[in-house]
Amino acid sequence: MNAALSEDELAHYHEHGFVFPRYRLPDPLLSRLRDSLDRVLARYTDVAQEDLANPHMLPPTSGPEMNPFMAAARHPPVLDMMEQIIGPDIALWISRILCKPPVKGREVPWHQDGEYWPMRPLATCSVWIAIDPVSMANGCMRFIPGSHKRKELYKHHVSDRKDLVLNLELDAGQFDESQAVNVELEPGQMSLHDVRMIHGSLANTSGQRRAALIMRYMPATSHYDRSLRDQRRDNAPFNIYDQPLWLMRGQDKSARNDFTHGHDIWNKRYANGLGVGSGSAG
Repeated sequence: MNAALSEDELAHYHEHGFVFPRYRLPDPLLSRLRDSLDRVLARYTDVAQEDLANPHMLPPTSGPEMNPFMAAARHPPVLDMMEQIIGPDIALWISRILCKPPVKGREVPWHQDGEYWPMRPLATCSVWIAIDPVSMANGCMRFIPGSHKRKELYKHHVSDRKDLVLNLELDAGQFDESQAVNVELEPGQMSLHDVRMIHGSLANTSGQRRAALIMRYMPATSHYDRSLRDQRRDNAPFNIYDQPLWLMRGQDKSARNDFTHGHDIWNKRYANGLGVGSGSAG
């Protein structure tokens, strides 16, 4: 099967802000992801399971035995789809394990990812790969179709609720929740969504885990502007401004991105057995 997005799939992404490609991750890679996920969750216990950062930086990050999270991030069909959406110059700026545990997996409020992120111009396509079956019962994502089209971000406020994965939440009355599309996926299926897409997810009160890998790519025509650190409004402990960037294809057309900053921080953290969490999720 040709992994590239069809004309209809690409048109759906641009019109609605998301698409569920017909392409599925190969079973051998999916199996490696599932096995590695279990090991990561058993080892990195210093943060909530809902949001573990940068598993693609677990060693090894290169060679034939590279870790499966990096293998997924470098998977040629995934990069082919990214090239269709954001162009030939592609930077991976974060990956995350999003794992809602059974019964106590927390809610993600309605939000836009762009409210959190410092690339300018604001541009990212997120690839959300299901590792477990994902349904309404175990807290699947929900999208508001077409909400990405507004050039300005919607208004958010800081929530004091303790049962949320994120604490920046969209103000009420700005969109019609009855239009929401449920992102129900089988293992190996994926969704792609735009940086301005309004989305969220309900709590997981079922007995079934909901685990996924998300990888976020920006065009290397954008600048990951670390000088914007003082403008962040939420109080999440995750340090998004020291995030390490990886050039996956093409060139840094912005000529301003730093592809060395932050790498030593993350290499040391994982070498010392530390996981890091919190930040924009799904």
